[in-house]
Amino acid sequence: MFQITTQSVALPDGREITIETGKMARQADGAVVVRLGDTMLLATVVSSKDAKEGVDFLPLSVDYQEKFASAGRIPGSFQRREGRLGDHEILISRLVDRALRPIFPDNYHADTQVMITLISADPEVQPDALAALAASSALAVSDIPFNGPISEVRVAKIDGQYKINPKTSELERATIDLIVAATEKDICMVEGEMDECSEAEVVEALKVAHEAIKVQCQAQKELTVKVGKTEKRQYNHETHDEELRAAVRAATYDKIYAAVSQQNPSKKGRSEAAKAIRDEYIASFPEGSEVNVGLIKTYFHDLEWEASRRLVLDERVRLDGRKLDQIRPIMAEAGILPGPHGSALFTRGETQSLTTATLGTKTDEQIVDQTMYQGYAKFLLHYNFPGFSTGEVKPNRVPVGAKLAMVIWPIGR
Repeated sequence: MFQITTQSVALPDGREITIETGKMARQADGAVVVRLGDTMLLATVVSSKDAKEGVDFLPLSVDYQEKFASAGRIPGSFQRREGRLGDHEILISRLVDRALRPIFPDNYHADTQVMITLISADPEVQPDALAALAASSALAVSDIPFNGPISEVRVAKIDGQYKINPKTSELERATIDLIVAATEKDICMVEGEMDECSEAEVVEALKVAHEAIKVQCQAQKELTVKVGKTEKRQYNHETHDEELRAAVRAATYDKIYAAVSQQNPSKKGRSEAAKAIRDEYIASFPEGSEVNVGLIKTYFHDLEWEASRRLVLDERVRLDGRKLDQIRPIMAEAGILPGPHGSALFTRGETQSLTTATLGTKTDEQIVDQTMYQGYAKFLLHYNFPGFSTGEVKPNRVPVGAKLAMVIWPIGR
């Protein structure tokens, strides 16, 4: 009934990760179950055959969810059902998203959804270190265009030794704890924490992590061959006019370069200068003529990026006039609000954050009820990013994972 294909990946300590496809979620474009110990992740990926009209980016969503049943538990909510993703799950979703998103083809714009579900939990195996491997493996066994594979591992320095995906009990002694994502050639994301470590130690940790990732990427390539998914689907999500592209370059590039060379310290001023050049070019077409304004804006944006890059590489100066070894002006002011227990305004160039701190009592602790952890959180962080901080009109949504004690509030960027 099932055509099951399995691939194994050996960890440096002798443990083995297995990647299985063909048994679960067979109607998804790609689906795998990744297992280490008793931890099992089901990763699925589905992508539309065509892109929606007017979409010029990749509509990718990545959702990681830990089922309480995976640890033999019933959710602690009033309804006794899993609700929306918690902070912990959102953070892992972002870890995977940041690793996957840049690896898709730039001209692929179809709606794509990656779902990773913890279906069995092992207290000694952290699932966050396996989530990206599971997601990339699901793409590897699908026909979805993807310039991977990629993978993520946890690297920790424990008792002076670097370990890949160490056991949970070992992490308590770690002086370095990093999640590293990479392709076979390049590291693309690093996140974690360290305890007074030297730069040489961190570099060595990255090397150890990348070597382990190379092995996992090679295993995914072998899995792709086994399931016969080496040929990916054909798509055409972008229509270009090379004659128009050349015309936009000829008419605007020199003006764009001259504008960025003005080294305007104001982000708004730079944007207005570029917009004036673009609008002038669009207005130069005779009224009623057929011109693709959308393509003009796309090509103009590409030229802005190119001119800005050339300014930095050729003249060794940034758009706002700073040299490459200069940082933006920084100012920090504490105690600016009389009501909160603590407050500060931090300014770095045009970026600002207004931060408040509140001291609570024992009753203000947050109850943490996760699949693999139950306890209390005494330090709570809440981050808001309102639209006015970037001069945009945006709906003021309820923040995800609202917290209590400290609020960081960007008010300019």
